[in-house]
Amino acid sequence: MAVKLYAMTCGELTGSLGNLMEGGEGEIRLPIPSYLVAHPKGDLLFDTGMHPDCQHDPAGRAGTRIAGLFKFHYRPGEEVSARLAAIGRDPEKVALVVNSHLHFDHVGGNALIPNATVVIQRREWEAGMDPEIAALRGFNRRDYDLGHKVRMVDGEHDVFGDGSVVLLPTYGHTPGHQSLKLRLQSGEVVLAADACYFCRTLRERRLPLRVHDRAEMHASLERLARLEAGGARIFFGHDPEFWKTVPQAPAVIA
Repeated sequence: MAVKLYAMTCGELTGSLGNLMEGGEGEIRLPIPSYLVAHPKGDLLFDTGMHPDCQHDPAGRAGTRIAGLFKFHYRPGEEVSARLAAIGRDPEKVALVVNSHLHFDHVGGNALIPNATVVIQRREWEAGMDPEIAALRGFNRRDYDLGHKVRMVDGEHDVFGDGSVVLLPTYGHTPGHQSLKLRLQSGEVVLAADACYFCRTLRERRLPLRVHDRAEMHASLERLARLEAGGARIFFGHDPEFWKTVPQAPAVIA
């Protein structure tokens, strides 16, 4: 049985392009993705989108700073649990959640996947559990400190031991950001998450206004560029033009 990938958009945000890419102008509408990876050994979610409370109280859930930076377009039925149920998956039976990092639009749905083990880079989890660093990096513990079993990894990690699902450290956006490399029947895919917001981020190397470590993020972009040059298809984190080309679940990404 081959690994299968399903893409699910779980709401959208509108924000200033200038905050997300150096020199950007105007506003941009950002899809918020989550991915289901179906592996013979169990289902894995890569990122979980926003908490459902963001549908009716963004400031109360994500905080006044975030609510001031973004307009929320997020309706009931778009949360990750509903997206999973729509394709016949029980959120309570998902075995693993891999969080790229701990920002609200990538871990907010963890609460809806109660029985999964969370797989995350050690340096990201430790940053998230340090109150001072968490506040500086925009992490909110009520999004991720929920009692899940946590598997911390250090650097590259083969999730199932067969080379088909591999965590890639892509530090820089946050202390321990990670991407996910998949071996599908059609070839290699890399889910870049916020290591690379847009196609233009990779082509032009224009970083967001605020990142944890600019040198590390440039190194991560270079790694993604090498993977792309080797034939991998990069899934950019929040690129609206790219996401117009991505089939949504229940379609399978070949």
